[in-house]
Amino acid sequence: MLIRKGILQSLKSVTSIKLGRKAFIDANGMKILYNTSQECLAVRTLDPLVNTSSLIMRKCFPKNRLPLPTIKSSFHFQLPVIPVTGPVAQLYSLPPEVDDVVDESDDNDDIDLEAENETENEDDLDKNFKNDDIETDINKLKPQQEPGRTIEELKIYEHLFPELVDDFQDYDLISREPKAFVFEGKVRGPIVVPTAGEEASGNSSNLRKGVVMKATVSPKGDEDNKKPACADLAKEDIKDNDSTLQQQLGDQNRTISSGHGLNNDIVKALDRITLQNIPSRTAPGFTAGMKKDCSLPVTALTCANACSHVATCGNVLFEGRTVQLGKLCCTGVETEDDEDTESTASVEQALVEVPDGPTLHDSDLYIEIVKSTKSVPDYSEVAYPDYFGHVPPPFKEPILERPYGVQRTKIAQDIERLIHQSDIIDRVVYDLDNPNYTTPEEGDILKFNSKFESGNLRKVIQIRKNEYDLILNSDINSNHYHQWFYFEVSGMRPSIAYRFNIINCEKSNSQFNYGMQPLMYSVQEALNARPWWIRVGTDICYYKNHFSRSSIAAGGQKGKSYYTITFTVIFPHKDDVCYFAYHYPYTYSTLQMHLQKLESAHNPQQIYFRKDVLCETLSGNSCPLVTITAMPESNYYEHICQFRNRPYVFLSARVHPGETNASWVMKGTLEYLMSNNPTAQSLRESYIFKIVPMLNPDGVINGNHRCSLSGEDLNRQWQSPNPDLHPTIYHAKGLLQYLAAVKHLPLVYCDYHGHSRKKNVFMYGCSIKETVWHTNDNAASCDVVEDVGYRTLPKILSHIAPAFCMSSCSFVVEKSKESTARVVVWREIGVQRSYTMESTLCGCDQGKYKGLQIGTRELEEMGAKFCVGLLRLKRLTSPLEYNLPSSLLDFENDLIESSCKVTSTQASHCCGLSHCGAQALDAQAQRPWLTGAAAPRHVGSSRTGARTRVPCISRRTLNHCATREALHLLLSLTFLLYPLCLLLS
Repeated sequence: MLIRKGILQSLKSVTSIKLGRKAFIDANGMKILYNTSQECLAVRTLDPLVNTSSLIMRKCFPKNRLPLPTIKSSFHFQLPVIPVTGPVAQLYSLPPEVDDVVDESDDNDDIDLEAENETENEDDLDKNFKNDDIETDINKLKPQQEPGRTIEELKIYEHLFPELVDDFQDYDLISREPKAFVFEGKVRGPIVVPTAGEEASGNSSNLRKGVVMKATVSPKGDEDNKKPACADLAKEDIKDNDSTLQQQLGDQNRTISSGHGLNNDIVKALDRITLQNIPSRTAPGFTAGMKKDCSLPVTALTCANACSHVATCGNVLFEGRTVQLGKLCCTGVETEDDEDTESTASVEQALVEVPDGPTLHDSDLYIEIVKSTKSVPDYSEVAYPDYFGHVPPPFKEPILERPYGVQRTKIAQDIERLIHQSDIIDRVVYDLDNPNYTTPEEGDILKFNSKFESGNLRKVIQIRKNEYDLILNSDINSNHYHQWFYFEVSGMRPSIAYRFNIINCEKSNSQFNYGMQPLMYSVQEALNARPWWIRVGTDICYYKNHFSRSSIAAGGQKGKSYYTITFTVIFPHKDDVCYFAYHYPYTYSTLQMHLQKLESAHNPQQIYFRKDVLCETLSGNSCPLVTITAMPESNYYEHICQFRNRPYVFLSARVHPGETNASWVMKGTLEYLMSNNPTAQSLRESYIFKIVPMLNPDGVINGNHRCSLSGEDLNRQWQSPNPDLHPTIYHAKGLLQYLAAVKHLPLVYCDYHGHSRKKNVFMYGCSIKETVWHTNDNAASCDVVEDVGYRTLPKILSHIAPAFCMSSCSFVVEKSKESTARVVVWREIGVQRSYTMESTLCGCDQGKYKGLQIGTRELEEMGAKFCVGLLRLKRLTSPLEYNLPSSLLDFENDLIESSCKVTSTQASHCCGLSHCGAQALDAQAQRPWLTGAAAPRHVGSSRTGARTRVPCISRRTLNHCATREALHLLLSLTFLLYPLCLLLS
């Protein structure tokens, strides 16, 4: 054992230089070491030798360039203005293929951490930040309201704030019988597919009409136009008494109906929907923001194989339209079997409540909206999941346990490619760069497609019979940002394990290494009344591969490599059409559909709802702006004044297209705000909500991961947005500047995001004191006076939202984040409670959802809980709301100040504990429910190896904390009992 270890260490040293690696390969060292290491796999005690051998072989594996003509995006969009500096300017100035030069420099990263016995703690991923990234300039940290534009320039936004000037004289504000919040024209339920029994009892031709493509129901809903729903999204029917949100049980039989057969004629017509050859129709009332001159017609793709039974569908199904059926017609549809093992296994999983609620999905409306959506590739197809819709599955999906040795096994299989090259097929089966490329017709080859909204898959290469390398497309006008994927697969065979390798990822680590699974949507399952995305895949891991990144694409860093996401899938059905995605897709057209359904269903006597166009994007799509509040009680002066003086809450989401979970959280927020829940009504009466639900429509439409069509990260453009290159950011910032100019500064600003390397939901905020404290400048932190109210909302959410984790929150301002929305709105606009709310792409490791992967139900719930948190924040920050004496809140503030002073005195003798650090620790003990002051995250941990700070708190300090805890309890009881006393008196 020791001799082998010594030999391997010598080989490791020799191969650390380029000449040594060449000599090792020339001596057939790869094959010898590979065969020797495989013989050791059976003995667990020899794992250290196997891991060292794997590291040596990976280091010696020759670096290759990606098999692409260029790493720039397959799609090109000509910018109206070329930036003078920056990566986009550099990209435009490069000669062809310069960015594709293979960089054989040594990678300075320590790949020892990627061995099977890696010791990296997942909890430390992205948790700490380098001390040299923390902003140390106090002057830069202090918020300084800078209008940026004059009031005359900001007047262009007046028309987006009619609530500030409208006198409501023309409104019928007295609602004697309030209209309930219901969605008319649709009934709650799963996909409805007519069965043989139903067809026998009615008119077959009439039943077929309108199942998939039919005249769109008016938002008002006529009885004569009622139709079976193609898919319904389960909506949280939130019932909250200002303490918790309660989910209601749904009828599982509505979601899983496995005993019915399917009508083959209908199934034959349900192939991929495209937008060609058939005159378009516009839904009644469908006018807001849509460009009708861009409309495209609708048809279906032609099936490549002759099908003898095509004529049986006839023209009846599509009301006289010419329809060419797609590939589903060639095989028919498998009927459901009650004893099917797949179905049984899924039903046996722990069930989750499926709440009742109205649907926001309308397949026909979605098609109409897609016709007006402009994409760079000019997409003409619609993906099945976006057409059918998504319903959260009625079972829990636990975080996947990673089998021991899976990464080592996958790496060994990659090394086999070099050793046994004759076994590699190396056949291209999908190529976005070659428009004339045709998919091979062999029956055992999978077929791929990504030519639809939000799709991303550039090239597919068959490596072995059932193994495929997949290459993602970079963001448009960029040569990197590969992470988001969304593509279609067909032509599969059941009970066969297919391995997929996405080989050009860029992040150094991923939650795929810690239990996250990709998502799959099966059309066959959707037709069998299970229209949902589910987590799938086994043997999942994320590791560095041998494909080299050019230094230009890596931001000047040399020796960088790409990373591989690999997973194995066994498809349940033969010749199914399945879709894979990085996370639950949420397209721009889906957002527009949801907004129109909300607008058509709200009660105008109770809810003030406006959908405006903030601006047009670079490609001509509209960026929606939503205003939601409660209608004034009457048009009397005092009620209009109360209406106009409501504080603003400004929300935004989806600045990064690949963070689709942000849109699902926003969907939960919008639905809750528009509901007839008493708490929601109280919330509307308390605030005016200005919402930009999608800051980057172009990026979402074209399948980008991070950037807009300008090739830049829009969340790094808030300091100086260019109106020509970053119109959505420029005008969103203009809205905030206008509010500040007219003395209506928002109480809260929150930008919804998704996080790829951490679990749970958490917030980033801004604090001068906490930032300075992390710079080890204790004297400077003691001189800073700061209101700790920025912690209140996150702490409230940590108590009412099961997925929220306070310990993951951070309020430190970093230099690299100074141009983000959160920091700019805090520093320049002057909003103290300016946040980024990050939602995990994986799952939770604490609370109610511990050990579970996150789904759309939990994300929408988080959006609703955020609203409830805002209402509690209102009650805590506005004593007049319940006629509470303002001295009570002043007393709370006195407690905060006293804790700061006492802790400062006691901490002066502690081991390196600064004034601010002691304050934060003490505040955590004394105000757990209001300020939520948790101990700063980086006490005792730092990437730069800063010394550990161990607090030493005396008995006197502990006694003081106990006294203040009693005072705090008394204060809490006062808050609860004071309104009751007023009522009794």
